[in-house]
Amino acid sequence: MAIDRIKRRIIGKGRGAVFTPADFLDLGLRASVDKTLSRLTDQGVIRRLARGIYDYPKTSPRLGRLSPDPDAVAAAIARKDGRVVQVSPARAANMLGLTTQVPAKAVYLTDGPSRTKQIGAQTIFMRNAAAKNLVGAGKPTGAVFQALRYLGKDGVDASVVARLSKTIDADTRRALVKDALQAPGWMRPVVQQIAAA
Repeated sequence: MAIDRIKRRIIGKGRGAVFTPADFLDLGLRASVDKTLSRLTDQGVIRRLARGIYDYPKTSPRLGRLSPDPDAVAAAIARKDGRVVQVSPARAANMLGLTTQVPAKAVYLTDGPSRTKQIGAQTIFMRNAAAKNLVGAGKPTGAVFQALRYLGKDGVDASVVARLSKTIDADTRRALVKDALQAPGWMRPVVQQIAAA
């Protein structure tokens, strides 16, 4: 039965997973998937965040259901629309420990149209960006390029290179060198230093 298979997949993804009906089309027809997700929402298993976007919410004994992770929401929106998504430069720098400033807005770059999505109390800003700003989108390398963009050519020093080389794993360092061919010229020597450290 489709409901059991969909429910098992959702639970298998773990608390905090964000998904769309398209993520289950290998298990049934769209109408059947929609009906199953509606039923699971009514049962309280999942939560409908916006039209066509659901999550398997994390819960806290004190706070109840927690807000979804904006990164997971942005990724689900991109999958739903068949687009790529990239964290903003400020968010990437914060994620990688290069700044303690937490961006006030959840801004993501995409190859799709610019738009704003309200998800409960959160606002997700999707901003159309040129291909050069989407290098490594959706991968760990994308966050590195965005963080470097945030710091700028003059803001990258030996401590940044050391920090990034410790933060990212060997596979990401190898992928970084490969993806650097599409990055701005000034980033390429920096990437070589990160990979070699």
